[in-house]
Amino acid sequence: MNLRRTLAVAIVAFGVVISAFARERIRDVIYQKRGGFALTMDVFKPEKPNGIACAFLVSGGWVSDHNNISPEFAKLMTDQGITCFMVVHGAQPKFQVPEIVEDINRAIRFIRFNAKTYSIDPNKIGISGGSAGGHLSLMLAAFGGPGKEAAKDPIDRESSAVNAVACLFPPTDFMNWGTEGKVAFENPMLMIGFGKAFGATKDTPKDKLAEMSAALSPIRGFTAKTCPVLIIHGDKDPLVPLQQSEIAVAKLKSLGVDAKLIVRPGKGHGWPDLQPDAAEMVRWFISHLNK
Repeated sequence: MNLRRTLAVAIVAFGVVISAFARERIRDVIYQKRGGFALTMDVFKPEKPNGIACAFLVSGGWVSDHNNISPEFAKLMTDQGITCFMVVHGAQPKFQVPEIVEDINRAIRFIRFNAKTYSIDPNKIGISGGSAGGHLSLMLAAFGGPGKEAAKDPIDRESSAVNAVACLFPPTDFMNWGTEGKVAFENPMLMIGFGKAFGATKDTPKDKLAEMSAALSPIRGFTAKTCPVLIIHGDKDPLVPLQQSEIAVAKLKSLGVDAKLIVRPGKGHGWPDLQPDAAEMVRWFISHLNK
């Protein structure tokens, strides 16, 4: 089962025992226009907003699809007063991962710029996702930051920094994939599946592979100022090694960052009973942002 399908299955699973959705859903809010098309998010507003926002990245295998927006998952957030933004980004192979990262930066800037409109606190923005969505979440935790003061668009002047992360089974270090010193894209299966998304081919020189792998590894951007991070990962994951989450959390803790890894015994890359894990992520956001 590929990354995109497993994440879609996982998101749908959140809704198994949920019957009602958020108080209000605003569909297809445009946060970016590029190359003749629009990138959008759906906004789910709670009945009693507490000021916390969560950007959930609808992403699996760095592919994003409006059909995978989940009102069920959003309800877990809105029930606790969190305003949930389901973000759809440009999908690979049409767009490469560096461009997708820029999409997510723009989405956070858009949310922060419109904080008053959506009754949120611009200093209480969390981000979440699974697999590729988890990777993108951590890229924002590692590299999100101030916008350009001279930008023509006022949205681009806003910061893309996030204030907390809670994510599932994310890639974190393409330079040390599974074991120390193993570059992810030297694995033929990963190259076939995702090489184009990263701008890599079988003919890409090793030094160039290492350069792009390092640049897109969130672990390389962690500092003592990185926001609190929760990661949930199965110990039988056949696609993204548990080691990826272990080394990320170890690095964060070594820097003094509030970080936690929850390991799910016997679980692979997504599992049908994810609702308790979603509840853990909601609790993480409440405990770190409701202050």
